[in-house]
Amino acid sequence: MSRTTDALLTASAPAIWGSTYIVTTGLLPQGYPLSAAVLRALPAGLLLIALSRQLPPRDWLGRLAVLGTLNFALFWAALFVAAYRLPGGVAATLGAVQPLFVLLMARVLLGTPLSARGIGVALAGIVGVALLVLGPRATLDPVGVAAALIGALSMALGVVLTGKWRPAVPALTFTAWQLTAGGLIVLPVALIAEPPLPVPSLANIAGFLWLGLAGSALSYFLWFRGIARLGPATVTSFGFLSPLTAVLLGALILGERLSAVQTLGAAIVLLCAWLGGRAR
Repeated sequence: MSRTTDALLTASAPAIWGSTYIVTTGLLPQGYPLSAAVLRALPAGLLLIALSRQLPPRDWLGRLAVLGTLNFALFWAALFVAAYRLPGGVAATLGAVQPLFVLLMARVLLGTPLSARGIGVALAGIVGVALLVLGPRATLDPVGVAAALIGALSMALGVVLTGKWRPAVPALTFTAWQLTAGGLIVLPVALIAEPPLPVPSLANIAGFLWLGLAGSALSYFLWFRGIARLGPATVTSFGFLSPLTAVLLGALILGERLSAVQTLGAAIVLLCAWLGGRAR
């Protein structure tokens, strides 16, 4: 399979994640973020384990606990806090520093060389996301800012360690292990912190199915596969596509119109994703 095809498949993962906000607010019961995280990760992980028919060896359980915490449990918890404490545009802009974190961590942990082009793409992507989503009434909350940065740092370290700790198994199997670990880690917290979910409606079921099958099983398989084939430093710029998809879905489904500034931001995001995907 060509590098271009690998890049396009990997880029589709954050594009799918961009649908999370509109699905969560439009289809899921409100006030159950941790329970929704469990239902997004754990059934998808168990389904992929059933398909791969391979359980993780005992000596991998510690690493999977770390990866499940970084890529899912801590990341989603921080995202939840940031979403409640900050305007969406501020949270998205702060989260856009993740590619820069990945480049720095990949240099330290993997020995990946830093380049002026890579740093430039990461900084330009932050500017593009800010133009795309940052409104004139943006306010800063110290706790929310800290949560957004912790989430970006958690996901960045998870991306780099996923590239560093690649087991000799197919990407589907590795994805199954990580999703299951992440769901099991969030499960007890959700049971303690949140009341039981109400009886789901058809809309709730549709939302959970989308987030579980497309937003987790498929997208994380493509994401982890891309990390293995292209490297963490290359795939990280595709993360800019997530807020772009969210804005475009808002325009398409909710009738929101893009301003000239947002259009410029969208163009910068697409350019950064393309340049980052071409990096070796």
